[in-house]
Amino acid sequence: MSLERTDTTMLQHVQRLKVPVPFPLRWVNSYVIRGSSGYTVIDPGMHTEAAREVWQVWLREQRIEMQDIQQIVLTHHHPDHYGLSGWMQEESGAPVYMSANGYEQVKLLWQEPFEMNGRLLQCYREYGMDQHMLDRVEENMHTFVAQVNPQPKHVRIVEPGQTLLLGDDEYEVMETHGHAFGHLSFYHAEEQVLFCGDHVLPVITPNVSYVPGLDENPLASFLTSLQYLASLPVRSAFPGHRDPFSNFGERVLELIRHHDERLEHIEALLEPGMTGYALCQSLFGTRLSVHQLRFAMGETIAHMVYLDRRNN
Repeated sequence: MSLERTDTTMLQHVQRLKVPVPFPLRWVNSYVIRGSSGYTVIDPGMHTEAAREVWQVWLREQRIEMQDIQQIVLTHHHPDHYGLSGWMQEESGAPVYMSANGYEQVKLLWQEPFEMNGRLLQCYREYGMDQHMLDRVEENMHTFVAQVNPQPKHVRIVEPGQTLLLGDDEYEVMETHGHAFGHLSFYHAEEQVLFCGDHVLPVITPNVSYVPGLDENPLASFLTSLQYLASLPVRSAFPGHRDPFSNFGERVLELIRHHDERLEHIEALLEPGMTGYALCQSLFGTRLSVHQLRFAMGETIAHMVYLDRRNN
């Protein structure tokens, strides 16, 4: 798997590496931005042997040393974006940048005593998931620890509203909650370029999940962020999955309409006393993998929370 130049922008200093992930999405987009003093890597991918090999092959092809990587920038904390950051830091010595909210979740999810696992399991239990499935979900949660280790030892916090040098250009840092609490997007107003991570994706709809103890209404946060981004002129958008795209404003409005329609559909399905787990099965079926079920359950709860807050 080789590094590809993007074809939706004139930014010749930006390249995309499709880093494989063991999910139906197949790959996550890592972006490599060349600057006068080194390279910036955005979202290096999940830590697997296949992902490491992709990076090592490309570095050899490009005759670039790991020490040429100047910084590692993360849009959010999910394993397919965060997972290789520690390995890449060990090899390059580069600092890792992410949001404070994202880094807090790293500690809750993948560092002892794995506090978030208990919170999530209790949440799913309260929304009607049976013990057999809860046991399977708990087992699945632990499989991700290997895919985010080693973890970075030096993390620098990026605050929304500040600017960050990506290559030789200053980008505005924006915290775009919804898909992940503390998700960051990076915007260059003059070039109308946006690195949007998983907040806005072409073709597929970003998952928006409820995570207890963080954002108490993640779908509302997601829609608010989308409405703000819709006001920005964006010529080239670089997403975390699928291909870079140019119809950014149109895509944002599509996502807003999608959730409006999903909310109407859920209201029609809901019956008195219906559990979140039963609603999840009505929406997504009963043949999901455990990993897919976690996303489906989180999204179902996020929509239920949104409706409850809107209607009460």
